[in-house]
Amino acid sequence: MVRKKKILVACGTAIATSTVVARKIEEELGKRNIPVETSQCKAVEVPERVQGHDLVVTTTFVSGTGDVPVIHSVSFLTGVGLERDLEKIVGYLTSD
Repeated sequence: MVRKKKILVACGTAIATSTVVARKIEEELGKRNIPVETSQCKAVEVPERVQGHDLVVTTTFVSGTGDVPVIHSVSFLTGVGLERDLEKIVGYLTSD
């Protein structure tokens, strides 16, 4: 069985924006048969929550992610550049 990749989705308050982004990521990667598990947090919580995740997707600046790659994107909200950002995510998650 393929291990689900873990994506931490961060925004300013971890309420509406991160929920929309997380659901869109799950939906789009599901279409590509890439199993993922998303969790959400505030941007300031990323350093304490990042461990064990394969990728961080954020709509705002974050720091303290160590070796975990970060994709800063608003395309999941606007639709502009969505395919490009999805390809970046797929690239990170399938590179090992």
